[in-house]
Amino acid sequence: MNRSRRRLLQLAPLLLAGGWPTGARADEAAWRTVAAGGCAILLRHARTTPGIGDAPEFRLDDCSTQRNLSDVGRAQSRRFGVEFDRRGIRIDEVRSSRWCRCLDTARLAFPRREVAPLAALDSFFADVSTGGAQTTALRDYLGALPATRRAVLVTHMVNITALTGESPAMGEALVVRTGAAGAGDVLGWMRAD
Repeated sequence: MNRSRRRLLQLAPLLLAGGWPTGARADEAAWRTVAAGGCAILLRHARTTPGIGDAPEFRLDDCSTQRNLSDVGRAQSRRFGVEFDRRGIRIDEVRSSRWCRCLDTARLAFPRREVAPLAALDSFFADVSTGGAQTTALRDYLGALPATRRAVLVTHMVNITALTGESPAMGEALVVRTGAAGAGDVLGWMRAD
């Protein structure tokens, strides 16, 4: 069995965990937690065109070589940002994986915010050997965030699952603790649609 096929079989349980029905994770308490601050939102990129991962020849500097947002995903991203506006919740910082589907999710959801790439949010689906170091870097990043900041971090399921043990569907977000004690602990789930 070739390496790519073996890796896909190892990750199949994560990929098949599509999440609970839409309303099941729409936690009002999570929105109240975000409004209070002192947390971060880990958002899995919005819905994409069909597929798993990216083609072997994909390039970060060429979106045409990657799996990108579908029309549904673009609308889903916008709705997510609108929900923050509707609730009057200000976002201080938006960070993203360098993959186009994550950058597009972030930019569509928060068009008035600068979106800055963060390497710890990059997918390690194709190279699981980097997962441990990236997860540590992400936990460290969350631990260093000041309690006064609200950050949205747009990333991939493999990254979120490695940090939290949870498997969000595309467009779902986990509210996680920031600060030195318990960085990355899940405080709630949210979804705009």
